[in-house]
Amino acid sequence: MVTIISVQKDVLEDRRQLAAEFRNRLSRLGTLIVNIVASPGAGKTSLLQATGRFWNQRYRIGVLVGDLATERDAERLRPLMPAEQLTTGGACHLEIPLVIRGLEKLPQPLDFLFIENIGNLVCPASHDLGEHLRVVVLSTTEGDDKPGKYPKMFRTSQVMIISKTDLLPWVPFSLDQVISDARLIQPEIQTMAVSALKNVGIDSWCSYLETARERMIASLASPPTSLCALQPTPSEQPEQ
Repeated sequence: MVTIISVQKDVLEDRRQLAAEFRNRLSRLGTLIVNIVASPGAGKTSLLQATGRFWNQRYRIGVLVGDLATERDAERLRPLMPAEQLTTGGACHLEIPLVIRGLEKLPQPLDFLFIENIGNLVCPASHDLGEHLRVVVLSTTEGDDKPGKYPKMFRTSQVMIISKTDLLPWVPFSLDQVISDARLIQPEIQTMAVSALKNVGIDSWCSYLETARERMIASLASPPTSLCALQPTPSEQPEQ
């Protein structure tokens, strides 16, 4: 005989509450948290390397790097900024308790905390890591149909970075199509086209982050009611 017990409780509610407390605590410290999500090989680590080179120690930056195994990405970043590897041993996404433990190993305080999530366009979409901004990176080598195929990831992101634009002449990828597709899912998503290899668009990306942090700090006297309130307005942000 099988007994089915119905539990009327959201199993992720405790994690969301912990993420909200983490976000509020770091907001008061002036730390903007940026969760970077993408498929494997889309260019998350290269984007962070280019960001570190552009700012050149202007800000206090820390990175938590999620991977199933190895510390290779963290090792790539450490010459430019403090980086801690979060190795899951098989889990396809990061969760807030692991992020909190990882932060304890980074220098404090920070102006920007980047979380390089595990390469996956499915699982990370359901997990709040306390971020102020969720940034999805989509490379030109992946094809321009990804927003429609993985809608939840794009629906829950505030920014879409189109990476590896130096390859546009050689791959079948339409910037107009991917932006249109993404905005059918998330009308307010902000888009930027970059090439970390050629250092194209990195200045606009960094300016966007600076403005987002300034708005976060300014909002502390009157806390925003949603993540969207932390974003620069369209007139304030560069878009390509």
